Amino acid sequence: MSLVSNRLKVIKPSPTLAVSAKAAKLKAEGKDVIAMGAGEPDFDTPQFIKDAAIAAMNKGLTKYTPAGGTPSLKRAIVAKFKRENGLDYTDKQILVSCGGKQTSFNLCMALLNPGDEAIIPAPYWVSYPDMAMMADGKPVFVPTTIEQGFKMAPAQLEAAITPRSRLIWINSPSNPTGATYTAGELAALGEVLRKHPRIVIASDDMYEHILLDGSKFVDILNVCPDLYSRTVTMNGVSKAYSMTGWRIGYCGGPQELIDAMENVQSHSTSNPTSISQYAAEAALTGDQSCIEPMVAAFKERGEFVARGLNSIPGVKCLEPTGAFYAFPDCSEAIQKLYNAGKIAAPTDMALCDYLLAQPKAVAAVPGSAFGAEGCLRISFATSMDNIKKAVDRMASAMAPEAVAA
Repeated sequence: MSLVSNRLKVIKPSPTLAVSAKAAKLKAEGKDVIAMGAGEPDFDTPQFIKDAAIAAMNKGLTKYTPAGGTPSLKRAIVAKFKRENGLDYTDKQILVSCGGKQTSFNLCMALLNPGDEAIIPAPYWVSYPDMAMMADGKPVFVPTTIEQGFKMAPAQLEAAITPRSRLIWINSPSNPTGATYTAGELAALGEVLRKHPRIVIASDDMYEHILLDGSKFVDILNVCPDLYSRTVTMNGVSKAYSMTGWRIGYCGGPQELIDAMENVQSHSTSNPTSISQYAAEAALTGDQSCIEPMVAAFKERGEFVARGLNSIPGVKCLEPTGAFYAFPDCSEAIQKLYNAGKIAAPTDMALCDYLLAQPKAVAAVPGSAFGAEGCLRISFATSMDNIKKAVDRMASAMAPEAVAA
């Protein structure tokens, strides 16, 4: 008799964390590995944010807080949404969680009934489908291609909707592709969703501040404010302020749903870490210029990565417009490596294993983990020196002479 529930039997470990762990293990064993898998800025948390955490500790603010977040952090989030996004929320419409991941999990548990469908544009962030399944929902994938910029078209969305559709995620800028929806593209999706009032929209704005093309951030509520009553706007401090380990995510949405999500959280983690909440409050209310140097560095790195990957035969890569990921389509190169007997199967996983087996190795995440076989996710949240070495190593391993050797 299995000790594991049927629900969990279909859930896979996070592949991004698995790649990072494998790279770290090989490094510890002495192998020369450049890890390009982790979605984590390589910048330190700004000092004024750390100082706020230290001050909170020294004041003894280390006890339980309300399960949904401290009143002062909620007020800071309300002000942030108004100031930066033009969105009006009350404190009761805000929930603070242990990272953006818990926000999405809480939403699935609070919203989905058995058999409800969650529409997920692919490539997608790895945890969306598993979270839906843990809530007894059914993921419905909408595949996109590099030719369409890895962005879902309105006709594709319309075709995916059924009477069981209950939730859709829109993640822009995107993890894993670095693609960003324009205002016009979001408005067109909104036109479709307007006809289906049962569907709740999860607007995952975690990479809001990391825009690499000089554009102004826009989400679906900015262009379709009439969808406010069924949209959950999700964000966090992990990426913009390099606070991944602090584990603070937050959202604003319909009070009925926020109350239910808080109820879920009250029975799982209770409150997010008190000290981290005071640090997050400082991040949201303090000097925002700390974001600018990081974004400038990511822009330079993204341009370099795309240029370098596009120089490899059989590889196509869009220049990312947001986040810190490149998502090259390596299908042609994979087939050539397989035909030459260099990899065991014509798959992106086999390509990742091949790159990791090289004397000078690169750790990347297979696109199939994000619903896009034949691609790789390359995180450029690392130094330019590492990026240059990684691109050179990939080019060497995948060059025509290497394939023919």
